[in-house]
Amino acid sequence: MLATPAYDIALILNQGQRDTQEDAIASRVFDAANAAYVVIADGMGGHAAGEIASDLVIQAWREILDAVLDDPNLTEGTLMDAMPLAAMQANAAVSEYCEAQHPGFNMGSTMLGVLLSGTKVFWISIGDSPLYLFREGTLTQINEDHSMAPEIDALAVQGVLSQAEAQSHPDRNQLTSVIMGAEIPKVDCPEKALDLVSTDILVLGSDGLQYLGDDEIAAILRENSTALSQDIAGFLEQALIDRNDPNQDNVSIAVIKAAGQ
Repeated sequence: MLATPAYDIALILNQGQRDTQEDAIASRVFDAANAAYVVIADGMGGHAAGEIASDLVIQAWREILDAVLDDPNLTEGTLMDAMPLAAMQANAAVSEYCEAQHPGFNMGSTMLGVLLSGTKVFWISIGDSPLYLFREGTLTQINEDHSMAPEIDALAVQGVLSQAEAQSHPDRNQLTSVIMGAEIPKVDCPEKALDLVSTDILVLGSDGLQYLGDDEIAAILRENSTALSQDIAGFLEQALIDRNDPNQDNVSIAVIKAAGQ
């Protein structure tokens, strides 16, 4: 079992090459409950609006999860109920804000929230922010990608598109689910928890992290698997900086390890 304090968590927020920062990220560790969370929100809607949307998501998450995890009578069922409740509260807050603006005003945000309780990992994901598990040298994205990318990649597998055409497809980053004050089409929130092994590494990111390929991310983790989370997050950020992509999006990065690895 993981000892208390159980988790080594690091967060990084980088504006990339964009004029504004529309990502938001937060974390908290609850030593008494042997629990922790990380939440990432990638806002959209242009200057100010995207920033506000992501901030509303973070606020809703904190309000719900802080109260739940401070409760001495915490149960697994309460944890599971709290994550969808945070999403619904965030969606209502975005709706209320949009309605208070001019007609036709729209903004939205993804939500990727990870909740750790002892050795169990729960998550909720709306949008295309990736959640990776690095285990025994292999990197796997364990949450659903709510964008057109999986469907476009499937066309490449079928031979309808080439790999290059799939990667550069103009609809690749079009979201199929998002928090924007209306019905949320897709929510990835498994009831069965992931059992965390002491050598596992979890990496959360906004889609700006995916300017690195999965192979590049995996190579960095293999080379630095025994490093602190802060160092691993820094290596991932530096790899993005070194790419110097003129279109680099805002990027949020969170790295979670068992403390004492």
